[in-house]
Amino acid sequence: MATNKEYTFEEAMEQLETIVNKLEEGDVPLEEAIQQFQEGMTLSKFCHDRLQHIEKQMETILREDGTVEPFSVQEEE
Repeated sequence: MATNKEYTFEEAMEQLETIVNKLEEGDVPLEEAIQQFQEGMTLSKFCHDRLQHIEKQMETILREDGTVEPFSVQEEE
């Protein structure tokens, strides 16, 4: 992953999936596998950070009505 390129969350997930599939095939030379693994870790961190950012945005959006209750999902029994 070029560090200068901005990925959307969906693009990063697609690229990560491609890397995982390539590595699972096992036909990748060691040096390339290491590079792909590092790129995958970068993409994974990017996706994780984006999800955390979105969670914080959701809390803010839900709290704009003045309540300070944390957002929680109630599961049906």
